[in-house]
Amino acid sequence: MSKLVYGRRRLFGIGTAGLSSLVLTGCNQFDFLDESGDRVRAFLAKANDVTYFAQRLLLGRDALAREYSETEIRQGQRPNGSTDPEAEDYVALKAKDFVDFRLTVTGLVERPRDYSLAELRNMPSRTQITRHDCVEGWSCIAKWTGTPLSIVLDEARLKPAARYLVFHCYDSLDAGLTGPIRYYESCDLIDARHPQTILAYGLNNQPLPVANGAPIRVRIERALGYKQPKYVHTVEAVDSFARFGRGKGGFWEDLGYDWYAGI
Repeated sequence: MSKLVYGRRRLFGIGTAGLSSLVLTGCNQFDFLDESGDRVRAFLAKANDVTYFAQRLLLGRDALAREYSETEIRQGQRPNGSTDPEAEDYVALKAKDFVDFRLTVTGLVERPRDYSLAELRNMPSRTQITRHDCVEGWSCIAKWTGTPLSIVLDEARLKPAARYLVFHCYDSLDAGLTGPIRYYESCDLIDARHPQTILAYGLNNQPLPVANGAPIRVRIERALGYKQPKYVHTVEAVDSFARFGRGKGGFWEDLGYDWYAGI
């Protein structure tokens, strides 16, 4: 049965990546997908919805992404996107080796919390060797260690109205009229509580490097690489995405990419 589930996962992943890659190419001929009224964009959005519901139906809530052995780690985890944020607050934290870092859990929770990096490292942890699949066409197997996200959610006690988590980050990939636009991502509560979803602080038996997202990177192993936000400082429980960016649930999603991005 596990082979069948994984086979279905790969089949849907290929379909999702194929649709998303039309936008992620960055080629000028696809700039129209950023226009809200475009018919092709509307078609792709409907296809994404179909992928989301089909994967949820066929894979189940706790179906695991494939895990590998250490012998299958052939190289270091490839950095991409932001590799060294220039935001003043991040630079100050990095200069002191993140001893002053706090991960904030807020929003629709009964008990807002914040955690130092040391506190996260002292909580129950999970280590997993998984494959990072980038929509650009490359993949990389790496060993990740971190705190299961479900633990901090249980401590914060989500309110009944909470439907999603939004991850706020220190890095910026673009600039707007009021300054740099900071990266953000999101997931539903099924992925948030998945056994392999962790607040990663370790990579390949070492502390998570800055180039790969230190001090905290979220790993949502059943999704494409851009759903694994780096430099995360806040986890916010919300009932919708309406007040974030263009209301699509993430930096790249606001530019037309698939929100679910499941593989």
